[in-house]
Amino acid sequence: MVVLRAGLCPGLTEEMIQLLRANNIRTVVDFVSSDLEDVAQNCSVSYKVLVAVRRVLLAQFSAFPTNGADLYEELKSSTAILPTGSPSLDQLLDAGLYTGEVTELAGAPGSGKTQVCLSIAANVSLGLRQHVVFLDSTGGFTASRLYQMLQARVEDREEQMEALQRVQVVRVFDIYEMLRALHEVRDCLSQQVESSAGLLKAVLIDSVSAVLSPLLGGRQSEGLAIMMQLARELKTLAKEFSVAVLVTNQVTRDNSTSALKSALGRSWSFVPSTRVLLQGRAAPWEEGTAHTACLAKSPRQVGSGYGKGRCGCGAVGCRVSLPRGTHCNGRVADVCY
Repeated sequence: MVVLRAGLCPGLTEEMIQLLRANNIRTVVDFVSSDLEDVAQNCSVSYKVLVAVRRVLLAQFSAFPTNGADLYEELKSSTAILPTGSPSLDQLLDAGLYTGEVTELAGAPGSGKTQVCLSIAANVSLGLRQHVVFLDSTGGFTASRLYQMLQARVEDREEQMEALQRVQVVRVFDIYEMLRALHEVRDCLSQQVESSAGLLKAVLIDSVSAVLSPLLGGRQSEGLAIMMQLARELKTLAKEFSVAVLVTNQVTRDNSTSALKSALGRSWSFVPSTRVLLQGRAAPWEEGTAHTACLAKSPRQVGSGYGKGRCGCGAVGCRVSLPRGTHCNGRVADVCY
């Protein structure tokens, strides 16, 4: 359900949006299904303008048939793989994050979700010289930590600062701010022109559960509708603009098997194409926390997503160790188990 907003298509101004809202026309479906003669009379808007706007909206949001061969060629030409900066995690993900897909990192507090997001932001902005949008709903983003990661990868200060400038951070502390930020990202991508500075290739959201969990209480139906609206926004953003979307989520335990699973319920479980469950535990031989990642869902690797693996997360035999930060100027080292 796409909400009408200024700039969604040519001719749809803020003044027109306010007039339409006053007549309970708030979404694209509301608009295209309305009698435009009545709308023109009630809103005092030109009938020709309304017809032109509806024609554009129908072209943008209607479904058109296509065949499998064309879809496959489009997939080959638009898909890119973004390395995460962690060889072990890349191995688990079959080379890295795929554009056009939504990937989920799920884990308990302290499992390393934010650190993985920062590592991906550092690698994409520095190694690939592409832009990153980081939507922070928990206050967990720290520029100093990101800077440490960049210092560990390159010594040239100018390159470090250029990489920092490619990471745009947006603080979003409720679902409506998050949806608004995603709409702005889509608008920017619609007008984006490739330059030497690179394109936006990754949208990182830490976390979705922080803004969705408060809505899934007493008002279950309304919260579920908003959650699925967010899901559509994420999948559309990834697909239409060939962007890799990464979200973080909390975990809970299955009542029957006690296996770890991502939060937000069954409806959300179908949203990500790939799901990785992170776990952290104290390393007995040195200070700090060691992290492991289990592949719980993947469209490319057989055997993920069903059963119960060694880590109790539901993955079958897909378990790797992740890089862990040390005390040597933010550098990372692989930890073996």
